[in-house]
Amino acid sequence: MALNRIMTAMVTPFNDKMEVNYPEAEKLAHYLIEHGSDGIVVCGTTGESPTVSDEEKLELFRTVKKAVGSKATVIAGIGSNTTDGSINLARKAEKTGVDGLMAVVPYYNKPSQEGLYQHFRAIAEAISLPLMVYNIPGRTSINLLPETVLRLSEIPNITSIKEAAGSMDQVSEMRRILPEDFLIFSGDDSLTLPMLALGCDGIISVAAHVVGDEIKQLVEAWFNGDPQTALQWHLKLMPMFKGVFVTTNPVPVKYLLKKVGINAGGVKLPLVCAAPEEEAFLDDLYQKIKG
Repeated sequence: MALNRIMTAMVTPFNDKMEVNYPEAEKLAHYLIEHGSDGIVVCGTTGESPTVSDEEKLELFRTVKKAVGSKATVIAGIGSNTTDGSINLARKAEKTGVDGLMAVVPYYNKPSQEGLYQHFRAIAEAISLPLMVYNIPGRTSINLLPETVLRLSEIPNITSIKEAAGSMDQVSEMRRILPEDFLIFSGDDSLTLPMLALGCDGIISVAAHVVGDEIKQLVEAWFNGDPQTALQWHLKLMPMFKGVFVTTNPVPVKYLLKKVGINAGGVKLPLVCAAPEEEAFLDDLYQKIKG
């Protein structure tokens, strides 16, 4: 599987009954690959994975992969805070046609580094597809340390990490010690350029839902040897990179998608939709960046 440079962590569209809206998910997948993305992550944190059932996830995996075919890589989010549950979903996800799987650091139960290693190892050994590990301590309360990632990189089908700890020291250490072919993706839009400068491989983006073409310009400028243009795009897009987190992700980006003609619906409890003042902020932000 070729993991690409710009992947979007896709929201999960819901209808008025808060059921997964599969036709709109298909429409959104087409939109994303037409606007800068060469890969899609389905049912990650941005896809509200804790509140989407396994049956809904599997149908989403099938829907999105069928929609994009060979035009984009599709990564299925199968991680949870139970190893057995993650393995069960991973085995089923393999049969949906996706290109790879992603498993988040287990949340709430706070395993040790050895526990994290054994968790990811068990998932990887239960499947044949490539597995990406996802480190986001702000959501999970546990930080997957570079030395643990190094151990995981020795497992043949653990091939990459989505890194969202926010520490450039940690990213530097990972790039220093990990094999060159082990891919590191930024999990924070605002850190895309700094992480590319540290030798990382791309971005798994939230903001690409609305500024995917612009992010593509940033990333392509960097890899084409034009850091000054990449910096200009970074600075222009920084308000959007930060603004889509004015409240809990994916609330802001679901609101903004309406402006590009995608009806992603609301968010499932315990999340709630944007407050009026947040909507006003997002309206102004969108006008400034896209107007």
